[in-house]
Amino acid sequence: MIPVQEALQRIRALITTMPVEDVFLRDSTNRILAHPVAARRTQPPFAASAMDGYAVRDVDTAVGATLRVIGESQAGRGYAGDLPPGCAVRIFTGAPVPEGAERVVIQEDVSRSGDHITINQTGDGRNIRPAGGDFTEGDRVQPGRITPARLALLAAMNVPEVPVYRRPVIGLIATGDELVVPGEVPGPDQIVSSNIYAVAAIVEAAGGIARILPIAPDTTDGLREVLDLASAADMIVTLGGASVGDHDLVAQVAGEAGLALDFYKVAMRPGKPLMAGRLGQAVMIGLPGNPVSAFVCAQIFLRPALDLMLGGNGDALPRTKRPLAEAVGPNGNREHYMRAVRVGEKVRIFQRQDSALLSVLDAADTLVVRPPNDPPREIGDMVATIHLD
Repeated sequence: MIPVQEALQRIRALITTMPVEDVFLRDSTNRILAHPVAARRTQPPFAASAMDGYAVRDVDTAVGATLRVIGESQAGRGYAGDLPPGCAVRIFTGAPVPEGAERVVIQEDVSRSGDHITINQTGDGRNIRPAGGDFTEGDRVQPGRITPARLALLAAMNVPEVPVYRRPVIGLIATGDELVVPGEVPGPDQIVSSNIYAVAAIVEAAGGIARILPIAPDTTDGLREVLDLASAADMIVTLGGASVGDHDLVAQVAGEAGLALDFYKVAMRPGKPLMAGRLGQAVMIGLPGNPVSAFVCAQIFLRPALDLMLGGNGDALPRTKRPLAEAVGPNGNREHYMRAVRVGEKVRIFQRQDSALLSVLDAADTLVVRPPNDPPREIGDMVATIHLD
């Protein structure tokens, strides 16, 4: 068995970042921008009003001054012409400021009668957004994740398409004669396949494309046939069948197909029977069959791997220190990822930690990470935690 951090490093070493493709801006949310992108225009492209009010010259802003309103400037249709002394232009937020105007007096600070206004007071600000006050043509957005805020910036820059890393296709294969898909009637010795749906959701939330393939039976020919269906995937993830039982055939069949196995077994709980290597052009990761084990391993290993494939850093999930709400006994010789729930600022570890208990996993919002041979912990002791989205 190898430590968790070594397993993560070795999986990272297997990863190849996806090639770059251009996608429409609308389809780029949460993708990784691969190259700098330059603004195609200046924003704002003209001096614009920051408020509803009246555009005036500075010399005409004395309290009590009366000005003639000679026109109107609104967003999308500005006032054509200069602003003469003694005059004002009605203006709305975002509208171009007329030539000659030096400030916008907000509408609450004037009184209007017909075509004239009287200045009642003037504020300290000019209420004008200068041309290029946000960005100018040629300014660059650097590579990184396209958040909703960055998406708005790119749109304002008049960028219709962006270069991003292609989303990796992840072929997911559940194995075992005991499994049926949800909606089927299980036989007397069968269960419903569940962990593959959680792993698919984790893959898709991380930016990958999950392809759920048919359940592979516990035969070499059947497993080989399903593996062939995943041959075009960028990563192949099997669930179950990676252990050492008589019917655990993944390593054997994948080896016959050319798997270059990098490691097998990780010193963690749940999730010891984890394997990784390369099969042709694809990374192959064999997750345990127990639902919670598969879920935890997908969080700890698949998410960083997918981040790296998509142009990110592939960092391990962040950990936060929290105090325990209840005492907990000593840990064994493997790093333990214990299902827990936050209680205010503290965290409470569930008493039942069996790797088959999906009801406990559903109730959890946190993993408490216990190092190997960690001694008993008392209420208030600080422990490392990983937040579950």
